Amino acid sequence: MAGETTVTVVGNLTSDPELRFTPAGSAVANFTVASTPRLFDRESGTWRDGDALFLRCSLWREYAENVAESLGRGTRVVVHGRLRQRSYDTKEGEKRTVVELDVEEIGPSLRYATAKVTKVSRAASGEGSSSWAPEPVAVGTPPF
Repeated sequence: MAGETTVTVVGNLTSDPELRFTPAGSAVANFTVASTPRLFDRESGTWRDGDALFLRCSLWREYAENVAESLGRGTRVVVHGRLRQRSYDTKEGEKRTVVELDVEEIGPSLRYATAKVTKVSRAASGEGSSSWAPEPVAVGTPPF
């Protein structure tokens, strides 16, 4: 869709994905990816860590369940999705704005690991690929 900002981030999960269910029964998984660039210092001839980016991510339905079952804390992942800015009020009444990633694709990075893929059999829902789309969220309501 025009005007959407899509990004691909490579980083590590900071904790196990948190799987929850909406009152309607839809699964949602939330997790944070930490991505830290490595920079070469020519003066010292050594590598050093740059400033880390911590990006909150979410995905829905069967996809959420698959990710929660497959990936865990410390796993290096490649995640692709749409950036979304969201505003909310804290319990103290302060207005906050955050940038989050609505995940379209995620998988383990195979740079330092191997993986065996197991295809999940799903019952036909009649919804086609739309069953993977994020559930609409009311404005000001966090997805977790």
